[in-house]
This record gives sequence, structure tokens and C-alpha cells, in this order.
Amino acid sequence: MGADLYAQLPAARAVFDTADTALGVALSGLCFTGPEAELTLTTNTQPALVTHAIAALVAALDAGKITHSPAFVAGHSLGEYAALVAAGSVTFEEGVRLVRERGEAMQAACDAQPGTMAAVLERDGTGGNQRRVLAERVAGDEGGAVCDLAGIER
Repeated sequence: MGADLYAQLPAARAVFDTADTALGVALSGLCFTGPEAELTLTTNTQPALVTHAIAALVAALDAGKITHSPAFVAGHSLGEYAALVAAGSVTFEEGVRLVRERGEAMQAACDAQPGTMAAVLERDGTGGNQRRVLAERVAGDEGGAVCDLAGIER
């Protein structure tokens, strides 16, 4: 994840290197070569995704693909943190450390109460009925055709 950006674009390389320094771990190596089981732990996935997003933004700015910094940004869930960095509300170092802490807190919660989650994509217009039937299990409703279901592992 991000190995091509790192290898080909110095601006992106600098972002990955900064993440490694800020976190005190070789996040870039984990992104590029795994192991996947370690990368997919939320404590690692969250800073990896934010790092990749900011590396792509910085590389696009550096290459002239984007001619100016964004005037406004938005994100959803973890994307909100990349948006905060892109907007300059927090530094990249602050953002990547913050999402590492967020991931650690989420992992601790999952370890304390194991569960599972799935995003269900509605295809036939029956999502409203399904949501009513499963109301006590709905973790989030993204609107439209996506509904997230979650529950405690039994």
C-alpha cells in the first residue's frame, strides 16, 4: 500500500518517512511489505490510511496535478482526520499520532468486548424494511443504500 507513491514521488516519500519518525515505528515498511495481518490491525490501519491519503495529496500538489491547496475539505469517519491535516487544522505528525491513539482505543474496546460488523448494500429497495427488522443491531445508517450492522460476538 503506497509503495509506488514512495518509490516514484519524493513528496510522497517524505510523508511516509515523516510518519515513521512521528510514530517511532516503520509504518512504511508495514504498508509496503506487511505482514497483512499486522497491517490490518486497526492500530496500524488507521495511521496507514491517513498517511497514504496525505502522501497522495502532497504528491498531486507537488506534481502540479492540483494547483493549489484545498479551500475546504470534508471526510467521513477516519477520512475526517486526513481532512483535518489537508486543511492545516493539525500537522501531519499530530494527525498520524492522533489516529494511532484512536486505533489503540478502538482495538482495546474490541478486545474487551469482541464483536463483528458488516456493511450491507441494498440492491432492491427493501433496505428500509430490513433496517426496521434489524433496528436493534444497526450500528450506523450511511443513508441511501448502505447500512452497517454490528453486534456482540456470542
